Amino acid sequence: MAALPVNVLITGANRGLGLEMVRQIVEAYKPVKRLFACCRDPDGPRAEALQTLAKKHPKIISIICLDAADPCSIKQCSQQVGSQVGTEGLNLLINNAGILSKSILKEVTPEDMHNSFNTNVMGPMNMIKEFLPQLLAAAKASKIPGMSNRKAAVINISSVLGSMQSVEQSYPFFPAIAYRISKAGLNMMTVCAAEELKKEEILFSVLHPGWVRTDMGGEEGEIDVTESVQGMLRVITSLTVKQNGAFLDYKGDTIAW
Repeated sequence: MAALPVNVLITGANRGLGLEMVRQIVEAYKPVKRLFACCRDPDGPRAEALQTLAKKHPKIISIICLDAADPCSIKQCSQQVGSQVGTEGLNLLINNAGILSKSILKEVTPEDMHNSFNTNVMGPMNMIKEFLPQLLAAAKASKIPGMSNRKAAVINISSVLGSMQSVEQSYPFFPAIAYRISKAGLNMMTVCAAEELKKEEILFSVLHPGWVRTDMGGEEGEIDVTESVQGMLRVITSLTVKQNGAFLDYKGDTIAW
């Protein structure tokens, strides 16, 4: 694995893809200086595996309480992270937290839509806005030319289900309309952010982790979390300005919008 950024933050870090990202990053040959592992209930039973990892790497992992759907929680998280990174800033923000509603159009409720949009779109957007000063600080402090994950980058974990061109093939066996719409919104937000902040040299990209065997993906998934995260980290560490605003899968292949 190529060198990872100095300071990294991952949302939804207590299970599934987020937990595996934490594990693989801290076990890398050149681990990061600080890794902020964020989740809603750090002291709850669903965070036991994360707590165990943190005890093994106390100088690297900081577990922070974060509800990505709550702007106040995001602000508090930003303040905690900022007090630790100082002028170094935050090099890599991975917006991994998300929720899945499997409703079809005839059954989807306003609550389904609201919750999906609030967590899957507004959550990452508010994270970017709140952590923007720290991303800018990292870009300014870095002496690396151009764009890269080691300088300042935001990776939004999306899904091929947010691709409009994939609907005809995938909708019949996995409708999840609220989830699809929210991920399409996340994709658009990422592209807009990439355009707006390209002069500041903050890299943005959208990643599809594959159909993974997790609580969200189900037991029928095509790959396990280890393979998915290994692939995504390879992609993240290889990103350049050419992939700014790109929609890629865990193998690095481009996905149609």
